[in-house]
Amino acid sequence: MTIKSVNIIVPLKNEEKGIKNLIESLMPVLNKIDKKINISLIDDHSLDQTWTIIKQYEQKIECVKAYKNENPTGFGNALKFGINKNNEDALVIFMGDCSDNPNDIFEYVKYLDEGYDCVFGSRFAKGSKVKDYPFLKLIFNRLANNFIKILFFIKYNDITNAFKAYKKEVLDECHPIISQHFNINAELSLKSIIRKFKYK
Repeated sequence: MTIKSVNIIVPLKNEEKGIKNLIESLMPVLNKIDKKINISLIDDHSLDQTWTIIKQYEQKIECVKAYKNENPTGFGNALKFGINKNNEDALVIFMGDCSDNPNDIFEYVKYLDEGYDCVFGSRFAKGSKVKDYPFLKLIFNRLANNFIKILFFIKYNDITNAFKAYKKEVLDECHPIISQHFNINAELSLKSIIRKFKYK
C-alpha cells in the first residue's frame, strides 16, 4: 500500500554548527517527494545553541518540528522519543551531521511504496564509498557486522548503520525498544527481520 506521509527523524547533540547545512541538504530532496513530509529535529540535551536554532527553523519552515528529548540523554533515547511522537505512515532515521546522502531518502520512499516494510542503508554495498571513516573503527565495524550476519543467517551487511526507513506498523511491533544508545540501530533492524517484515 502506498504511504501518504513521511517523518524524517533527526536526533541532534551539540550540532549548532551543522543545522543550517542539514536543513539546506534535506529540503531540495523532500520537495521532490509528493507526500506529506515532517522533519522532526530532536535536541538530545545539547549544551550549545542547538535548541535555539531548531526552534528558529520550526518557526520559519512549516514542515520542521522541534522537540526536546524527554528521556535521559543518548542517541537511542532521543530516537525512541521521536518514534513515540510519530504519527506518519513511515519514518526515516537521518543523522544530524549529514553523514549519509539525503538523495537516498527519495529512493527509500520509493521502495516503501513498492511494498517493502523497511529500507536499510548500507555503507558497504557494492559501489558505495565510505569517506573519513577511522581505520580501526572500520575494522571493528566489519567484524561486528559479519558476526551478526552469521549469527542471524542474514545477507544484510551493515546492521549497525542508522540510516534506515520503517513503516509505522513495523516500529509498533518492535516495542518495547530497549536500547538507549547507538545499539538501537541493530535492535530495530534485527527485530524487523526476525518478525519477518519485508526489507530492501
